[in-house]
Amino acid sequence: MTLSRTARLVATAFTVNGVLHLVRPQVFEPAMPAWVPAHREVIVWSGYAELACAAGLAVPQTRKVAALAGVGLLVGVYPANVQMAVDAMAGDKPAWKALTLARLPLQWPMIRAMWRTARG
Repeated sequence: MTLSRTARLVATAFTVNGVLHLVRPQVFEPAMPAWVPAHREVIVWSGYAELACAAGLAVPQTRKVAALAGVGLLVGVYPANVQMAVDAMAGDKPAWKALTLARLPLQWPMIRAMWRTARG
């Protein structure tokens, strides 16, 4: 089974975001909901998780498990993305507002692509 175009885009996004979580975790700290403990650690570990999902998607033998993990990861980080969008609305950067809002509905096709990949 080969990866769909959307699944390849998700794997690329996981790779880029995973690296960013590791090298610039402070970028993500404002997006963390207050109820999540140990913000920095959660950010770093989510970066590792994104990289693991991306790597797993590249290997046919681990693709289904990696895709299921990707579904969980995308659902798990959704509250932080909502928080980032809410916070952006209070700011004065129109482009940032648009980006954070646009990302929310785009996450659903990513979840669907991972789900379809997991189902084979």
